[in-house]
Amino acid sequence: MAIQVPSDFRRVIVAASVGNIIEWYDFYIFGSLAAVLSVKFFEQSHPVAALLSTIALFTAGFLIRPLGAFLFGWMGDRVGRKYTFLITLTGMGLGTGAIGLIPTYQSIGLTAAFILFGLRMIQGLCLGGEYGGAITYVAEHVPDDRRGYYTGWLQTSPTLGIVVSLAVIILTRTWFGNEAFNQWAWRVPFLLSFLLVAIAIYIRLQLQETPIFQEIKARGQMTMNPWKEAFLSSNIKYILIATVVLIGQGVVWYSGQFWALYFLQQVSKVDAVTSAYIVGAALLIATPSLIFFGWLSDHIGRKSVILGGMLLAAITYYPLYLWLGSVTHPGNINYPVAVFIIFILVCYVGMVYGPVGAFLAEFFPGRIRYTSVSVPYHIGNGWGGGLVPFITSAAFAATGSIGYALIYPIVVPAVCFVLAVFLMPETRRTRIWEQIEARTAA
Repeated sequence: MAIQVPSDFRRVIVAASVGNIIEWYDFYIFGSLAAVLSVKFFEQSHPVAALLSTIALFTAGFLIRPLGAFLFGWMGDRVGRKYTFLITLTGMGLGTGAIGLIPTYQSIGLTAAFILFGLRMIQGLCLGGEYGGAITYVAEHVPDDRRGYYTGWLQTSPTLGIVVSLAVIILTRTWFGNEAFNQWAWRVPFLLSFLLVAIAIYIRLQLQETPIFQEIKARGQMTMNPWKEAFLSSNIKYILIATVVLIGQGVVWYSGQFWALYFLQQVSKVDAVTSAYIVGAALLIATPSLIFFGWLSDHIGRKSVILGGMLLAAITYYPLYLWLGSVTHPGNINYPVAVFIIFILVCYVGMVYGPVGAFLAEFFPGRIRYTSVSVPYHIGNGWGGGLVPFITSAAFAATGSIGYALIYPIVVPAVCFVLAVFLMPETRRTRIWEQIEARTAA
């Protein structure tokens, strides 16, 4: 008897997305408050060095993510999707909330930075196990012919997580005032994580395990060693191909969203609240592009949409960022044009990111899907994309040149585009619901 797509899969998508938004909020609140954290946790005789140290800590949370993917991927393929990403969600919430409780550098010296580093590592490890669980969970609930569209809804969660983090910062600054915010109220967005994660855990506890995983388990098709099957078999070549695609995607994601915020604050010298308003408005307007391009990939293919986004980003980043700089001089900001430019940048994100969840779920077999999806995703986004804020900010600080700052965001997607043209397969016709039946028949 064939397994069937569950009738309540839309509720599953909403529940998984809400939890994912909160987890990404936790991760990005750190980057959104980098300027404040640099003052609170590092010695201030060299403010630029302190800011870069904070951005380096932000980046370190990305670099540890593949290890989290490696560890929690094993658990997801052996224990189950649902309980694994409940664990990652809990760890993320506790790690983020605890940042709001750390004494500052002024109180305990360099120990404050070490504690901050430790909590950032917890965040990175937990996020490394989150995405593979969330995308696998949703992909294993939705119809094969609309996987791009429905996973596109989940793909909006990182962008909305940034929006929520910016909104919380704006509200907190407005409520308490800039002076109080800079003194102590910067802790509020972190402490709020305790409440948000409690809500997310409650929502996820209502969900069931995925029907595909249950069927794999019932038919005795579970892997005994996900690491061996994923990395010490012919599957490794698919891991490497996916990593190439995800590095290009990850760099476009962070260059189009997160560095836009850093650009306004560091290059154009726009104040924190105004820059948050501009980026937040653009993100909200452009977020539907992730769903649209996920839907489009159901009709014309994952490959053409994803690679199209990489190519457009590589070709147009330099003129777009020059244009953004010209319309965001402090005291003379053209708000509609600034929002429009960042809207374009985020549409590139929609192209590369909207379909990529469906691509990954279709590219790997169900018995090792959690591990195989998680590791290349977090190498690409954690290492490739996660380095964008540090490399671009350091390059600009050293040279004062937008061109030098954009070398990494331009060259990496361009190289990945060329490689992926030859290496990346089209997966949209893959039927993951039928793979289990075929394996049993064989």
